[in-house]
Amino acid sequence: MKALITGSEGFVGRYLRAELAAHGYTAVGLDVQGGAERIADLSDPAAAAEAVRACAPDAVFHLAGQANVALSWKEPALTFERNTLACVHLLEAVRAHAPAARVLLVGSSDEYGCLGKRGARVSEETPLQPCTPYAVSKHAQEELAAVYARAYGLRVCCTRSFNHCGAGQRRGFLFPDLAAGIARVERGEADALRVGNLTSRRDYTNVRDIARAYRLLSERGEAGQVYNVGSGRAYSGQEILDLFLSFASRPVRVEQDEALLRPSDTPVVCCDRTKLSACTGWEPRIPPEETAREVLAEWREKV
Repeated sequence: MKALITGSEGFVGRYLRAELAAHGYTAVGLDVQGGAERIADLSDPAAAAEAVRACAPDAVFHLAGQANVALSWKEPALTFERNTLACVHLLEAVRAHAPAARVLLVGSSDEYGCLGKRGARVSEETPLQPCTPYAVSKHAQEELAAVYARAYGLRVCCTRSFNHCGAGQRRGFLFPDLAAGIARVERGEADALRVGNLTSRRDYTNVRDIARAYRLLSERGEAGQVYNVGSGRAYSGQEILDLFLSFASRPVRVEQDEALLRPSDTPVVCCDRTKLSACTGWEPRIPPEETAREVLAEWREKV
């Protein structure tokens, strides 16, 4: 089995390559910058077509795109070019050169928008209210998938993925930010760990579990369908912080920093993974404690 992974050098892409290799796949990476076996601009239809033709994949995992929500407000046209238009070109390339391939388009729980009290149990039936250019661009991918599945019989399905975490994730997310701050305190480079609002509860899944879910969906997912991918349990920021503090090598003073406070009208966001589990048998295996240990060990090395 041969797999084509777009965005193979990204956070999830590297774990997906390992997951596929462990299950007998030969993975070919496709990225827009150096580091992968193949470099292509998916905004160019000819480049997308050539990449798919040369790979002749049995499975395609589309992870590449513009994933920065703040940037989507500043550069909406760029966001739609890298997310929606690139998806069109990829699907057209698959239709022309690998029509029997299974295709997984990775989307985001941001498509649900501001959930308010509805966030406690978010199923695929929860109404979508995308409220950023990024979220709209990802929802457009889903609509394209449904069209290509109906009109051309492509074996394409989509995810709405919730928060994932693990070693290798860049700063700007809860797990690496807490780990980096604690590592600096441990080394005497900071006098306190500064945090924002820790009351919101969010669904966190280890990236290795996410990669396994993507493989299983590619193998067993139904064409034209959308699947939530998340652990099914929500944790507060304080609970995650307490986990990290329990692994610290010395006492860590915690201070709230007003500059890090983010307003939110959604106190809880928790994934209902019933559809995913029924289709694939997937359940999360790696607890947050193990993830916290891994991420803290990584940032101790970096610091």
